[in-house]
Amino acid sequence: MTQNMINTILKLKIWKDTHGQDLTEYALMAGFLAAASGFTLPQLASSISNVLSTVVVILAGTGGTANTAPGA
Repeated sequence: MTQNMINTILKLKIWKDTHGQDLTEYALMAGFLAAASGFTLPQLASSISNVLSTVVVILAGTGGTANTAPGA
């Protein structure tokens, strides 16, 4: 009976010990961000390429200059 009570107390102390918990949470978050960016960035790459291609076409149509000076 006494041994069970001691074991229970030791288990409770282990569960209440939060030493190192922050580091573990940061490591899990970093892993999640790495996995999420590895999944989304290749999908976004084609969209970004399309947008930049459109910008190049628009600039090529204007001769590559933007007349923003007053009176121009």
